[in-house]
Amino acid sequence: MLKQLPEFKDAEIVRTRDNRKLDECDIVVDVGSVFDHDKKRYDHHQREFTDTLYSLRPELGDKYKIKLSSAGLIYTYYGEKVLQQLAPKEVPLSAEDLRTIYKKVYENFIEEIDAIDNGVPMTDEEPRYKIRTHLSVRVGRLNPEWNTNQIINIDEVFEKAMKLVSEEFLYLVNYFISVWLPARDYVKSSLENRFQVHKSGNILVFNERFPWKEHLFDLETEMGIVNETKYVLFQDKPKSWRVQCVPVNPTSFITRKPLHPKWWGVRDDELSEVSGIDGCIFCHSTGFIGGNNTKEGALKMAVVSLEAKDQNK
Repeated sequence: MLKQLPEFKDAEIVRTRDNRKLDECDIVVDVGSVFDHDKKRYDHHQREFTDTLYSLRPELGDKYKIKLSSAGLIYTYYGEKVLQQLAPKEVPLSAEDLRTIYKKVYENFIEEIDAIDNGVPMTDEEPRYKIRTHLSVRVGRLNPEWNTNQIINIDEVFEKAMKLVSEEFLYLVNYFISVWLPARDYVKSSLENRFQVHKSGNILVFNERFPWKEHLFDLETEMGIVNETKYVLFQDKPKSWRVQCVPVNPTSFITRKPLHPKWWGVRDDELSEVSGIDGCIFCHSTGFIGGNNTKEGALKMAVVSLEAKDQNK
């Protein structure tokens, strides 16, 4: 992360625990038994260290309560500068987008490092299986095995580890800035214009097929309209539109309001006849998604389902 910043881009990395050498460094990370932001000392191994992202940046919210690693400390104080440095120069991040991306990168990358480095288990119960391919494991594999007879240059191994972690970090940042954020903006715009689709404001229309559930739940909370969206329309392929019911949470199979129960498991002309809507393609047997040849037809399926009083099959 520090190598992304102009002031440290060409800095020499000195790997040592010699306090005399550490005192000569511009910034010290993960060694030295000192945490002092003013002095640019960022170690987390001392007994009295208990800081979290929440304790140092309470304005970000109170859910970030895992003890920070040195990587977490660097991200806490320099993360926003790093993100701005990595963002496209022609479209710099706004303050709001920067804050959003900052939190997402922490949640999806840095927090894992903090937890593993500090021995924080993922669950209170014994996991049913173990993941052996996460970032820390892959870095660990670069170290020489205990019974190797090879002479290893540890500094070269460290450079390989930096390259491996850097590639993953840069990929994730680019994903959130270039892919994830535009999708969020798309969902937000659709929510703001939802009453143009239907007077209820319960139906959204997307002209693209993309991952939308996480954004929808986050934005509904931010906008104070939790549980209002019932259906999402999107084009699946030419001459094929889908109407999908919004689940009660992003990973649930239970929906806020399923499609009309009389349609479940019915297809094609039979479905068009039962529904009174031309161009129907199908309705899933559980009523969570259906299809129509046209956008107008899919919208009618959503509206009829929304207005259906009896949801019992």
